[in-house]
Amino acid sequence: MQYDKRGLRERMLARREALSLAEVEEKSRRIQERLAALPLYQKAREVLLYASFRNEVRTTRLLDSLWRRSARVLLPRLVPGKKGELNVCCVTCNRDLKPGGFGIPEPDPASCAPLDVFTPELAVIPGVAFDRDGARLGFGAGYYDRLLGRKSLQDTLLVGLAYSFQIVPELPTEAWDRPVHLIITEDEVIEVAP
Repeated sequence: MQYDKRGLRERMLARREALSLAEVEEKSRRIQERLAALPLYQKAREVLLYASFRNEVRTTRLLDSLWRRSARVLLPRLVPGKKGELNVCCVTCNRDLKPGGFGIPEPDPASCAPLDVFTPELAVIPGVAFDRDGARLGFGAGYYDRLLGRKSLQDTLLVGLAYSFQIVPELPTEAWDRPVHLIITEDEVIEVAP
């Protein structure tokens, strides 16, 4: 039987979009606090994050806390004319962000050049759904699959942020998929067995 990724993606996105702003803010606050309390986050000097949009788990508190302690904050940006490709840029404040492709905030090309060299200790990854083995379902275009396949991220600890309803019993995986090492929801920190 073929697994219905498209159907699951549609159901999860509909459920996420149905969250009220108050629910998104409260659940996101709890998720960000859980991550910020972990020693691995507190010690990280270079972190790859995503800029949240619509009803994704917010990352604004994480960005602010990293900037306050002068950590190097990396964010992805769509590569113009190259479907499925992301650049990685260093972002030093909210002024460095502007709406990019799909309406997602991303590093402003006028002030944030793409990096050739980056080796974050931690990468915080968005997802539509995760399972307890660390498998991730994204939007289906492969942007993060390609990004996480880069050599510079091979030793990076991958952390997925999700609302608890986004944790499903099982997701299919492909040969190129990289599982996340931790999944953080408003209710728990899931450590994925190696």
